Amino acid sequence: MRMWKLAALSLVLAAPLGAKPAVQPAADVASAVASRDRTPDNVKLDESRKPAQLLAYLGLKKNMAVLDMFGGNLYWGEVMAPAIGQKGHLTIWQPTQFLNDDRKKLLDNFAAQHLNVSWLSSAFEAPNLPTNAYDFALINLDYHDVYWENAERKITRMDPDAWLKILYAAMKPGSTVGIVDHVAAAGGDTRAVVEKLHRIDPAVVRRDFKKAGFILVGESPMYRNPADKHDLLVFDPAIRGKTDRFVFKFKKPAR
Repeated sequence: MRMWKLAALSLVLAAPLGAKPAVQPAADVASAVASRDRTPDNVKLDESRKPAQLLAYLGLKKNMAVLDMFGGNLYWGEVMAPAIGQKGHLTIWQPTQFLNDDRKKLLDNFAAQHLNVSWLSSAFEAPNLPTNAYDFALINLDYHDVYWENAERKITRMDPDAWLKILYAAMKPGSTVGIVDHVAAAGGDTRAVVEKLHRIDPAVVRRDFKKAGFILVGESPMYRNPADKHDLLVFDPAIRGKTDRFVFKFKKPAR
């Protein structure tokens, strides 16, 4: 025990006074995007989703513990898993309501091919996320569905405050949460707008995340499209892939 204490003391004395933790390098997103290992259907989405630009803006770094919410199509997983490196870890969460045998097989195969990837599934309304686990999370075009109800898909009425409480607990102090979603016109009943158009008023998202304890530290216009009048369902062929979208960068307070 005495030798252990002396060794620990020597390490403390050897460290420079005021030394700060090493800053992790930016993730190599460009190489991941250019990889030939990605599936063709996902590559086709790059023009609309601008993965390198988004992840650079949000601050993805190597060695991070990353949470990909609603990540079952593996679009972001194919980019983020190699970008964060083998010392990083990517967790994909997919609601059970959006999970079938083919999707399970796809996720299992992806995790088997990437040793820094695992996946979780639970009911949409109750994500089974560990606490204080993640440095970075991304929710791309899905947060609005927390306000959605659909009996056929077994999507029950959810409480956004309770849902975000789970996400907040899962994030480490100082972590980043990136939100991308389809813009809805200001005002109106949020649940009715989501049901009709699958869009959400950005002010609602800002309010929800502030109430949960997150701090809005930035927003980007990279996906804004003034030609979108916010009156079409996002799956309408006339606007699909070209919707006016907002990007919010939230932080969980460091302490």
